[in-house]
Amino acid sequence: MQYRAFGKTGLKVSVLGFGTSSLGSVFREIDEQAGIRATRLALDQGINFIDSAPYYGLTRAETVLGKALKGVPRERYILATKVGRYGHELDGFDFSASRVTRSIDESLARLGVDHIDVIQVHDIEFGALDQIVAETLPALRRVQDQGKVRYVGITGLPLNALRYVMDRAEVDTVQTYCHYCLNDSSLARLLPYLTERAVGVVSSAPLAMRLLTEAGPPDWHPAPPEIRARCAEAARFCRERGADIAKLALQFAVSNPAIHTTVVSTASPDRLAQNVGCIREPIDHALVKDVLGVLAPIHNETWPQGRAENNRLPDEAMCAVLTGESSC
Repeated sequence: MQYRAFGKTGLKVSVLGFGTSSLGSVFREIDEQAGIRATRLALDQGINFIDSAPYYGLTRAETVLGKALKGVPRERYILATKVGRYGHELDGFDFSASRVTRSIDESLARLGVDHIDVIQVHDIEFGALDQIVAETLPALRRVQDQGKVRYVGITGLPLNALRYVMDRAEVDTVQTYCHYCLNDSSLARLLPYLTERAVGVVSSAPLAMRLLTEAGPPDWHPAPPEIRARCAEAARFCRERGADIAKLALQFAVSNPAIHTTVVSTASPDRLAQNVGCIREPIDHALVKDVLGVLAPIHNETWPQGRAENNRLPDEAMCAVLTGESSC
C-alpha cells in the first residue's frame, strides 16, 4: 500500500481509503459479520483511512464500524466521520453549533473511541454557507481544543461551495465525490489551491456512484441521460477490449499524487481484496486516453445538489486560474 502526506495534518494516509456507507446497508442489506470482516481486511491490507458518517444507514454504519474496530489498536487507523447531516430530507440537516457538538459525542459513543481524527461538516451545500463559516466550523474548533477531534474538514459535491467556505475559514481537510473520475476530473482545477493551503484532499466515489461499472448506475442516480449513455458506451468500449471499466476507473482515481486518499465503500471482503489488487497493477495509459475520448462530450458535466444558491456561486477557482485573483 502506498501512503501520502495528508496536507498539513502530519498524518500519512493510504492512497485507498475505506468508506463505510455500505456498512449502513445504504445500497443493499448487508451481512453485518461480512462488513466487519471487510473492515478488518482493509486494515490488514494496509488501508489506514476510514471514513464514516451518522447519516450512513441512519447511524448503523458507525455502529457496525465500532464493532469492527473493537480491540484494534487505535494507532492502526485514521478515523474520519461527519456532522450536520442526519436524515434523507432537508429537515435532516442541522449545522448549528449545539447540534454538531452533541453529534461528536454521539459518534464517539457509537464508534467506541475517545477521539476522532478528522471531523467533517457533511454536504455543506445543503446549509447556509455563511452559517458554516461563522458558527459550525468555530464550534468544531472548540471541540478540537477539548481533544475530542484532531482535525476539521468539510465535504460536499459543488466545488465552488467548498471554495467559498475555504476562502473564508481555515479547514484542514476537504472531501468531494464524483469529481475525480474518468468522466469528471474537475477536482483537478482546485488542486493547486488546495496544495497551496496544504489541505488534506479526500476524493470519494471514483466509479461515479456506479456510472463507471458494467452494471451501470442505479435508478436513483442523479446523472442526466446523456451522462448515463456516454458512461455506458465507455463501459462497452472497455469490455470489447477485454478490460473492466471499474478497474480502470479506480486506477485512474488513485493516480494523482495531489489527491491524498480515494475512498471506496464496500461491505464485501472479496470486493475489498479486488480493489486493493487493482491499484497494485499498472494502469493502461493508452486505454485511459481512448476512454477519455469516448467520454469527452460529457467530460466534467455534473448535476446540482443542495440549495440552489450554493450551485450558482461564481467559479472562483477558475477565476483565480485565469486572472490570478480570488474572484472575478
